[in-house]
Amino acid sequence: MIVIEGGAVATVDASGTEHRPGHVVIDGDRVVAVGPGAAHRYPEPVSHVDATGCLVTPGLVNAHHHLYQWATRGLAQQQNLFGWLTELYPIWAGIDEEVVGAAAAAGLGWLALSGCTTSTDHHYVFPRGRGDLFAATIEAATAVGMRFHPARGSMDLGSSAGGLPPDDLVEKTDEALAATQEAIDRFHDPSPGAMVRVAVAPCSPFSVTSDLMRESAALARNAGVRLHTHLAETLEESSYCRSEHGCTPVEYAEQLGFLGDDVWLAHGVHCSATEIARLGETGTGVAHCPSSNARLGAGIAPVRDLLDAHVPVGLGVDGAASQEAGQLGAELRQALYAARLRGGPAALTVRQALALGTIGGARCLGRADELGSLEPGKLADVAVWRLDGLGHEGIDDPVAALVLGPPAAVELLVVGGVPIVEHGALVRVREADLTGRIRVAARRLAGAVAA
Repeated sequence: MIVIEGGAVATVDASGTEHRPGHVVIDGDRVVAVGPGAAHRYPEPVSHVDATGCLVTPGLVNAHHHLYQWATRGLAQQQNLFGWLTELYPIWAGIDEEVVGAAAAAGLGWLALSGCTTSTDHHYVFPRGRGDLFAATIEAATAVGMRFHPARGSMDLGSSAGGLPPDDLVEKTDEALAATQEAIDRFHDPSPGAMVRVAVAPCSPFSVTSDLMRESAALARNAGVRLHTHLAETLEESSYCRSEHGCTPVEYAEQLGFLGDDVWLAHGVHCSATEIARLGETGTGVAHCPSSNARLGAGIAPVRDLLDAHVPVGLGVDGAASQEAGQLGAELRQALYAARLRGGPAALTVRQALALGTIGGARCLGRADELGSLEPGKLADVAVWRLDGLGHEGIDDPVAALVLGPPAAVELLVVGGVPIVEHGALVRVREADLTGRIRVAARRLAGAVAA
């Protein structure tokens, strides 16, 4: 049993309950008590955590990522999405199991250090003969100790057929579907409290055929797993869909069965009011990726409008090659700033930003009954943020300090009742080892491309 007390507690429950000070009690993998003041005395053995000077929140949920990209950060610095992809596809053709494993471990370790307890990963690049890339990401998550929702991506529309990716990076449609089914059969855990759940995720309208999109939706629903794809990210994508399909990306997605309460979309930047209403009506989620959208100049997602339409909105870091900071904690502030740039200073509050990064992400992943808020019976995925240093001093509101202040150090991060970060350091793996491993892998990949 773990008893956390002495600090402020933001539960992010439906009522927005907060305690200053408060306590959270964890027994096994579940939260068993949350309330004001000190906890009741429990019989030993109990691990007491003094959270004085800290804010306790649900662990953050990362709703969109591409972990393999950690090996190719800092490239294509002035490109829009299509130019960025075109420059990076030839490099990604050289990835293998070791590169992907090293990149995933680095990315997940860094996410944990920024308060993230659950992460997705949308992996869609599978060069032939390079090992078990999907399994490598799951092994990395297991090593770090993070709850993981890997999405088996796919591309089958090469450049010779009018798509953006080169032909040697796409799969045949039937092969992609078979590999996706195999990933579900091997790794998906539908049981309560699962550490790994697999989603089906054809990449994008400009890299996937209509057949693969349609068949992927059918496969996912037959298997009882969730659906994910990129959609409405850029104006170039919108132009592509109008030229190739005679409709907008959201209209195209609906034609192919990609709207529904089992679907979440990455980005959703360029959506009309009618389309936003349709997303809300169907319960389709959106992973908002403000820093990546800014890095690529894609635009600012209409988050206030999405929330007003009752669209489930979570936060995503997105690929480490288009969001090199790689931290989810810092994305809370970016989300707030982006919303206010688009809609004014009242467009998003600090508590709404925190909700995007917690319960919003849990809704996107279909796990709001287990994750995203601190309530008895929910999984014990908990973040304790230290706010008593110089960088946060003078901000009396602890949620404002977390969201508006500098990135806060993670004093404790617990996943299913198991600490994976303590006093700002990873518990199960060494940060230095992750650094050394990705350094070697990234240099080897760069050398292979140069050769």
